[in-house]
Amino acid sequence: MKLSLIELAGVAPDSDKPQALKAAVAAARQAEDLGYHRIWYAEHHDAASAASSAPEILIALAATATSRIRVGSGAVLLNHYSPYKVVENFLLLEALAPGRIDLGLGRATAGPVVDLALRRDRGVPPTDDFAEQVQEILAHLDGGFPADHPFARLDPTAGIPSRPEVWILGSSGSSAQMAGRLGLGYAFAGFINPGGAIRSLLRHGAHAAGSRSGRGGILSLSVVVADTDAEARRLSWTRTALMARLARNGTRAQVPTVEEAARELTQAQKDTPTVITDGRWPLQIAGSPQTVRDQLEQMTKAAGVEEVMVQDMVADPATRAHSRTLLAQAVNGR
Repeated sequence: MKLSLIELAGVAPDSDKPQALKAAVAAARQAEDLGYHRIWYAEHHDAASAASSAPEILIALAATATSRIRVGSGAVLLNHYSPYKVVENFLLLEALAPGRIDLGLGRATAGPVVDLALRRDRGVPPTDDFAEQVQEILAHLDGGFPADHPFARLDPTAGIPSRPEVWILGSSGSSAQMAGRLGLGYAFAGFINPGGAIRSLLRHGAHAAGSRSGRGGILSLSVVVADTDAEARRLSWTRTALMARLARNGTRAQVPTVEEAARELTQAQKDTPTVITDGRWPLQIAGSPQTVRDQLEQMTKAAGVEEVMVQDMVADPATRAHSRTLLAQAVNGR
């Protein structure tokens, strides 16, 4: 089983975004030392709890701070950007770290106000042309435009011998079939929609006949590991309370400490399952190293994948680093 990280550059309690960004780059170094396969940086806008609004910048910093781990975006929210500019950005990153860059593409919105602020042309109603944008990115990377297309004369790849790997990210399964047919890897956000993970990843696998570079699927999960099951469950309360704060307060919500979460959550929220229960996957996996390993083995087998990408929202940075270490030791013996 391959382990990877999805990093939000979360702002710890009593901290700030500059410290969160430094920690996000340090996470790449730690992940490489622990044998993680890749680290992706998310794109979140207008969020007090996360500092990763520009994954390209964090990718560049992390790539120069490491030498082996793959580094990428989880994801570039493609509906906000020109495919050509995205290609230029990621070819530049590929030139800086050849063979280690992942271009993860997503179609999620950032909310109506942020979406409007990010748009260059506000006089035209937004349209869902994600599939067309993905095709355009691939054409720029592969020289795939017809000879009479105006973009055929453009060559953003000139002087750059390698290409970033292109991945599609999703949480509903709507892009799984497209990714498979295009031969692209597909990462499913099980921490958003655990009930749709198996169906979506199997659908992708069924259509991924001629995969580029042999890429398959990634199961993305929220995971907390501690020395005991009880301690891991307690640490998982941070994410539960943060989601509740976001629902109440919107993007101004701050990451709570475990102690704050304990005061804010009901007993029912604290008792929410953190392992597979009656066949249902939880929003978070939490437990001791052996408990979590057993859960991940069941889930990857059911979804037909060999890679898990971990999102962890542990409030204390040192405890978070310990969780990642325990997970690597449990899965890879490191």
